[in-house]
Amino acid sequence: EKGFLALRNSLTIAGGATLISVLIGSVAAYSLARFQTGGRHLGFWLLSQRMMPPIVLVVPLFLILREAGKLNPRLGLDQQIPLILIYAVFNLPYVIWTMRSYFRGVPVEIEESAMMDGNTRLGALFRVTLPLALPGLVATTTFAFIFAWTEFLFAVVFTRTNAVTIPVVISGFTGGQGSNWGRACALSMVATLPVFILVLLLQRHLVRGLTLGAVRG
Repeated sequence: EKGFLALRNSLTIAGGATLISVLIGSVAAYSLARFQTGGRHLGFWLLSQRMMPPIVLVVPLFLILREAGKLNPRLGLDQQIPLILIYAVFNLPYVIWTMRSYFRGVPVEIEESAMMDGNTRLGALFRVTLPLALPGLVATTTFAFIFAWTEFLFAVVFTRTNAVTIPVVISGFTGGQGSNWGRACALSMVATLPVFILVLLLQRHLVRGLTLGAVRG
């Protein structure tokens, strides 16, 4: 029962974090690619934030979430919302950096033609540019989901029982007085299934997304 609860929590947290980071990151990446928002080096500066060791943020985030929990229990520790927001923030630099490259690979003339036909800039983004960059979007979404699905440090610090995730439960099967390798291995196999199924279903777009822009004419 604990394993199924952890599986449900992991799916909710990873799915929510991925959705938020991809939605916000795609719009931000489009702004960087088309309008050079923030100058030439803003994209690399955003990516550099992802290089920060997560351990340095554990204590500040813990204090923030503890105070938030006093004001609103739904935003405090041992809930899914904090992990969703933390994972989304950590995924944003990667999503913005990669999607910016994919948007740059879409000719701007196609968007201009769409806007001449009556589309707004936002309409051209969602109706023309995103479908053309779909392989890159799929690849970015897949890796963002995998990060949120396998993350351990924040999960073990900011969850107890209500929002415990799969990596935390698996780690609990090993200890100083003994290890339950059978249950740990079984749950590890279950934990790999969503990622395996996701990659299997999207492998065609995933391969195209990883190689998109590798060969330029």
